[in-house]
Amino acid sequence: MASTVERRWFAGIILAVIVLDRVTKLIAEARLPRYLGVPVLGDFFQLQLVYNRGAAFGIHVGDYSRWVFMALTVVALVVLASMARHTKTGDGPRFYAIAAVMAGAAGNLIDRVRSGRGVVDFLDVTIGPLHWPTFNVADMAISCGAVALALALWGEGRVTPAVPTPEVAPPDQG
Repeated sequence: MASTVERRWFAGIILAVIVLDRVTKLIAEARLPRYLGVPVLGDFFQLQLVYNRGAAFGIHVGDYSRWVFMALTVVALVVLASMARHTKTGDGPRFYAIAAVMAGAAGNLIDRVRSGRGVVDFLDVTIGPLHWPTFNVADMAISCGAVALALALWGEGRVTPAVPTPEVAPPDQG
């Protein structure tokens, strides 16, 4: 179980990501034209307001996508909360990675509950012919947190317990 300080940081990360996500989405909805890119760094980085009814990369499962992804998000949040409860004190990378993923999932869940239009996305990146799907702050938290969590879990699997060496009695001098 994490310490009180770690739990406060955990809650702080979740709160900060959700607030930043909500504020940026509200600004995007209020200021950006729908489906029309506003160049920030030429074609490389634009602000473009879109609504994603599906999941990551626009994955869509039909008319019930909103409800399916809401249910999957709630299940994911329960699983992540359980992982957080079982994280040992001092395992900051794992604990804070879980917080980032939970915060991002919660941010996108708020959009799904709030509106049938879908999740508000507005950050758009294109590198030459490669166009990344439009995303938001919550998506960044999920992606960065998932990578950090994978690395933390991979590191746990690679740690081998120290094997005590058998004590060798000194040779007889006799």
